[in-house]
Amino acid sequence: MHGSGGFSGSGGEVWDRAETLPREDLDALALDRLRSTVARVLAGQPFGAARLAQAGIGSPGDVRSLDDLARFPFTGKAELRAHYPFGLLAVPRESLVRVHASSGTHGKPTVVGYTAADLENWTELMARCMTMAGVRPGMVIHNANGYGLFTGGLGFHQGGERIGATVVPVSGGFTARQAMLLRDLGAEVLVSTPSYALAIAQALAESGDGGGLRLRLGLFGGEPWTEGMREEIERSLGLAAVNFYGLSEMCGPGVAAECPARTGLHVQQDHFAIEVIEPSSGRPVPPGGEGEVVLTTLTKEAMPLLRYRTGDIGRLAGGPCPCGRTTIRLTGLRGRRDDMLIVRGVNVYPSQVEHALLGAGGVAPHYRLIVERPGPLDELTLECEPAGPAADPGALRARLEQVLRDQTGLRITVALLPPGGVPRSEGKAVRVVDRRPAG
Repeated sequence: MHGSGGFSGSGGEVWDRAETLPREDLDALALDRLRSTVARVLAGQPFGAARLAQAGIGSPGDVRSLDDLARFPFTGKAELRAHYPFGLLAVPRESLVRVHASSGTHGKPTVVGYTAADLENWTELMARCMTMAGVRPGMVIHNANGYGLFTGGLGFHQGGERIGATVVPVSGGFTARQAMLLRDLGAEVLVSTPSYALAIAQALAESGDGGGLRLRLGLFGGEPWTEGMREEIERSLGLAAVNFYGLSEMCGPGVAAECPARTGLHVQQDHFAIEVIEPSSGRPVPPGGEGEVVLTTLTKEAMPLLRYRTGDIGRLAGGPCPCGRTTIRLTGLRGRRDDMLIVRGVNVYPSQVEHALLGAGGVAPHYRLIVERPGPLDELTLECEPAGPAADPGALRARLEQVLRDQTGLRITVALLPPGGVPRSEGKAVRVVDRRPAG
């Protein structure tokens, strides 16, 4: 890997040296970079500097260990929106070479700026993660992520080019053409959201063009997905599906990714400090406990963020990974707190419904949850499609409703739609339509 100190392991793996640092060396590097981040905030980000002062942090030397992160105040979406668009920059706006933004699914998008050094770090991170997943020089990468403000398209593009792969910047849309190009250009790697990968697989099946595919790897992120969804993607496209994690406020994809051992997503700890907290109290969860993921940038110049509450729910796994990497791993991701529905007093995530649905069998991996309040109580309807002609639609519907009730504790009405009845997405899938009155 260019400029990253890559080397080959005994099994032919290509690693970045930072991925195998002893834990004490990795912590020392992270602490040094945290102090540098604090210095950038104090010098160039008035909002962050004021909050650090309230916590008794007046200089980088006040940070004596990574444990001091617990003294820092949290940052969240509210702060980014309050300072929209450029109020949290730590550099002059003229120093930016690019701007990306979040999707704005839950409100106004958050705008993130990048300096040239930020783009270089991001490119290296993507090359590292993609190499870890199995991408090698010369491979053909079919990039079906959207290009634009969404970070997925350009992030994977930059990483693939840095590795020395051949990147086909197809972007989203024109799904039938995606199927044709996958076959004709001999793509070995597919990059997209998981839901769009399934839409491409359906187009391949309908066109009959799937027989000549050379796909080996799929690199997927941008939305939560279950093991059932992974199995369906692997079965329908004949590839190994790899999970990538990131968010635009950090850099985009490249915060964490899976290795072939699939023991969790390796967090790039030389660029991001990670914590897991109890969402309501903000206190750390016990080791291995589930909670909200909190990230701190360690190398970001344009918009350093301290203890950013991602809203994502997950766990941390330490200990050795069979692949030999020493970085901590992120596991059990099951969606954002914002995606959690409270229906008749029961908390449920779309990923829970997906897990139950795909485990039940007899249904296609396309679904949508409709939440309504026709009377005093909320009603939840699951729109889905049978996998092929259903011998007895009524029996299938009743079986699905029983499985969903057993696994979620909720009575969920199942609506079986004809094939193609559930709307397909070219990017992040819309899994929940909330029709309840505001307030």
